[in-house]
Amino acid sequence: MSESEEHGSLLEKINDKIHKYKHSSSSSDSDDDKRSKKSKKKKLFGRKHPLHHVLGGGKAADLVLWRDKQTSGSILAGVTVIWLLFEGIGYHLLTFLCHTLIVFLTVWFVWSNAASFVNRSPPKFPEVILSEVQCLKIAHIARKEINEAFYTLRNVASGKDLKTYLTTVAILWFISLIGSCFSFLTLSYTIFLMAYTLPMLYEKYEDQVDVVGEKALIEIKKQYKVIDAKLLSKIPLLSEKKQH
Repeated sequence: MSESEEHGSLLEKINDKIHKYKHSSSSSDSDDDKRSKKSKKKKLFGRKHPLHHVLGGGKAADLVLWRDKQTSGSILAGVTVIWLLFEGIGYHLLTFLCHTLIVFLTVWFVWSNAASFVNRSPPKFPEVILSEVQCLKIAHIARKEINEAFYTLRNVASGKDLKTYLTTVAILWFISLIGSCFSFLTLSYTIFLMAYTLPMLYEKYEDQVDVVGEKALIEIKKQYKVIDAKLLSKIPLLSEKKQH
């Protein structure tokens, strides 16, 4: 092979390496652009943190987001069985609690007595003791929530804010319509089912839901402006507040 041919093949190799480097750098730049665009997407309700962090980031968030599918599925199956017992078979709550305690105490009693015959130590019943600090903390949280509820009701009934009054009445009327269609137990189970599965589905299809949710919020704001211009602005109390 002559020197010119060797020189030509060497130049071709150098050109191929330069071309590959440019292609890889351009593809990495495009990937970075995609990541930056994805990170700049607006989250639903202006959320800035991951959904797991918003839900508390503890074991409850792991259950709701189905990090452990076996445990989350077992809880859902247990709640579904209880709902079927009450709603389908017509089991009563007090009867269910008594029967559950009877079965639990019987199994524990037989196990404790049979352990001596098979040369095994009897089972240790777990000690459940609520500390004074825990009770005070629960009472403090309950007192705070009850006071806020009474404060909200007082503000609604005072007649100072017609918009809040109309919104509250509309929400209560909508809840009453739903309550007339379902029993309290079925409604509670439906709320639990939604709260237990929707976060997991949202996390799975987060990008698609954020796009649809943003469009829905924009449309709701437009419709509210139309209602405000045609109806709410003509109400004396609301028009006076806007002028002030």
